[in-house]
Amino acid sequence: MTKQTKFHTWYWIAAIFAILAIEYVIGTATTVATIPYSQFQQLLHEGKVAEIGVSDNFIQGRLKEPLPDGKEQFVTTRVDPDFADELQQYGVTYTGQIESNFLQTVLSWVVPIALFFGIWAFMARRLGSQGLGGGLMSIGKSKAKIYVEANTGVTFDDVAGVDEAKAELHEIVDFLKEPKSYGSLGGRMPKGVLLVGPPGTGKTLLAKAVAGEAKVPFFSISGSEFVEMFVGVGAARVRDLFQQAREKAPAIIFIDELDALGRARGVGPYAGGHDEKEQTLNQLLVELDGFDSSTGLVLLGATNRPEILDPALLRAGRFDRQVLVDRPDKTGRIAILQVHMKKVKLAPDVDAEKVAALTPGFTGADLANLVNEAALLATRRKAEAVTMNDFNNAVERIVAGLEKRNRLLNPKEREIVAYHEMGHALVALTLPGVDPVHKVSIIPRGVGALGYTIQRPTEDRFLMTREELENKMAVLLGGRAAELIVFGHLSTGASDDLRRVTDIARSMVTRYGMSKKLGSVAYDRDSQSFLQGPNLPSVPRERDFGEETADAIDEEVRDIVEAALQRTVSLLTERRDVLERSAKRLLEKETLDETELAELFSSATPPAKLAAAQ
Repeated sequence: MTKQTKFHTWYWIAAIFAILAIEYVIGTATTVATIPYSQFQQLLHEGKVAEIGVSDNFIQGRLKEPLPDGKEQFVTTRVDPDFADELQQYGVTYTGQIESNFLQTVLSWVVPIALFFGIWAFMARRLGSQGLGGGLMSIGKSKAKIYVEANTGVTFDDVAGVDEAKAELHEIVDFLKEPKSYGSLGGRMPKGVLLVGPPGTGKTLLAKAVAGEAKVPFFSISGSEFVEMFVGVGAARVRDLFQQAREKAPAIIFIDELDALGRARGVGPYAGGHDEKEQTLNQLLVELDGFDSSTGLVLLGATNRPEILDPALLRAGRFDRQVLVDRPDKTGRIAILQVHMKKVKLAPDVDAEKVAALTPGFTGADLANLVNEAALLATRRKAEAVTMNDFNNAVERIVAGLEKRNRLLNPKEREIVAYHEMGHALVALTLPGVDPVHKVSIIPRGVGALGYTIQRPTEDRFLMTREELENKMAVLLGGRAAELIVFGHLSTGASDDLRRVTDIARSMVTRYGMSKKLGSVAYDRDSQSFLQGPNLPSVPRERDFGEETADAIDEEVRDIVEAALQRTVSLLTERRDVLERSAKRLLEKETLDETELAELFSSATPPAKLAAAQ
């Protein structure tokens, strides 16, 4: 029996009871006469009363002859006999009056019942807020947010920098608008589309834009919202979600963070055949097989970890199409910045192309945050518009962290930091093909940065040669080499530089086959997601080479790093005067931009060497 049928049944039962109650009230009112007590005594004295029934407050009975209105039954309210005799002497019409306690009686029943139901509702709501899915009665219901038609408030005009992904999804929009036309030639639309990309690239925004363009209901839910503390809840919610979507088809189901639900089964030390997540995933697979693609129902999923998804979820007939939503290139960053810059008041010197050149590797979310940070900085200094300098400061704040001017360094530490940072900058300004230096500072920023050197790429790069990697390693080792040359000892300030240099050297040996000793062989099984950044904690990796090869790899990595360090030391030793002069200037001003660095470098370097370096 469906919910609608149950509703109709209870409706008819309530209606029957209401009709019977009304008939009883009407019947009583039409057959029983309410008379004063004085009239009752008169009728009694005249002998017209046939029978009576006496209670504490009322007398009811039947007359021998009907009253003028034709009623034989009567009811009256009793009056004290002594008082009645006294009133009867004066010919007064009198009747009893009883104090009404109806409200008191009702409240004595209603208040306890209302209090009981109030406590029950409060406890049910508290249980629901603690993870029982909105209450015990709705634990198996889907918690998807439903946006009807264009209520998502997002269209393709609000999405920039991912033109290829938008082109792929335009076909989905056309299908949702006219689902029947796509089957005219025998083809079918994909049941599921998986949006793959790093965090912050706009996967959720794209899904909302599809719904906004197609003007269809949009069911949005996260993969982690399916599984609760009770067994079977996840599968029930999957069934309920697809049932709701079918009733409102054409529609879109969007499951964000799909990896929380669709992780490969049987993977990991605690994997089990009866795991609740596996049961939920199995139900999702069944639902994907069960719905007809011609009905206009499309499943969109988003993840930044496609490598851990179950193969059964990615096979043809389920998630048929995978759309890569990658980090935007320079052109894409310009388009994204133009979208977000419309919301702020800009000064004439702000150029989206210049800001895009400062932000290689930024995602759409990073760029939105950048524009917001620049606007906040301008607001803080009570400016009338956001200037280019605000954007430069916002980039530094995001990349290097918040300035810590209250973090006081002793003179010796400031001197070490100054030479360290100028070592980075001088190597970067000397070697060819290296990203130019944008700014050098010894103002502490972030958690542990005592100084920083910012380089600005001139273009997006997708490939790097061995020579370019060696130059990058030399720039990273410039600070350590400068400390070694000037002070004759090393400090802990180069710890992050050493880690990054070691990673580059190990990748050259084990992944890129750039070692003459070990040859063109890839020894590293890269289990890390290609969408994740390199700064994530590493996991234990299985290796398929012996101990001798491992020792050879370690030795080769050490030799590459040592060779890069010796090269950097030689380069800075030849330019010791430039290093000394630049470090002293940095100690005086604390921050040097690219113009000041170029003047220092050109004034102290012979033209021939400068031309060769450039």
